[in-house]
Amino acid sequence: MSVYTVKQMAKLSGVSVRALHHYDAIGLLRPRAVGANGYRYYDRQDLLRLQQILFHRALETPLKDIQAALDDPAFDLAAALHAHRERLVAEAERYAKLVDIVDRTLADLKGDETMEDKEMFKGFDPEKQARHEAELVERYGDGMAEKIAHSKAGMKSWGKGDWAGFQQEGAAIEHDMAKALSQGLPADSDVVAAIMRRHWAWIAKSWNREPTPDAFTGLGRLYLENPEFTARYEAIAPGLTEYLAEAMRVFAEKRAA
Repeated sequence: MSVYTVKQMAKLSGVSVRALHHYDAIGLLRPRAVGANGYRYYDRQDLLRLQQILFHRALETPLKDIQAALDDPAFDLAAALHAHRERLVAEAERYAKLVDIVDRTLADLKGDETMEDKEMFKGFDPEKQARHEAELVERYGDGMAEKIAHSKAGMKSWGKGDWAGFQQEGAAIEHDMAKALSQGLPADSDVVAAIMRRHWAWIAKSWNREPTPDAFTGLGRLYLENPEFTARYEAIAPGLTEYLAEAMRVFAEKRAA
């Protein structure tokens, strides 16, 4: 049976060493053994548990709920995998609809297709958006509700080109951050700072106002703490959520200086 150190486990799974240490500290994924030298050692059962954790995170399950599910004496791995498959298929169908919206919007902009305005928003989840907004208001108070309304008011004037450009730039920022992460670039590197300038401008367009350094940093923390955002970024590249949040913090600090 293969045994892995924490660094080997991180390389194999794409989960950062820091995240594995955190999972150990909260009891979500404890190593099978700890050597006299203090090294953590994981086996195949630990790999399967980590896979379950990542499936749950991809499906936007909070960490505390993941731990409760995996530690339940009635937990059945095969049944859990079947359940994951059903939910992932449903998510794949939803994302396929969103991809279709992007393609049809681009075709409309090129003049190859005429798309009705109401069709631009098929595939989006209004309930999920409402949850995000409610969480922001609960966290930051009633003033946040006014800011959300201000943001929506700005978007009402957007045309198809604005929406398509906004979506493309957001995807490009995520792609470039994932590439920087894979290259091992520090969060305070010039390359990442250039991406963060684009991200700052992208957020400003979405919010219909310039973000403050504190707000930009807070948004990064929200990415880390909200399972839906975390699942989104971790699906693009393991470790991207933490990397993005740190890059936002560093950029905001330099901006405020």
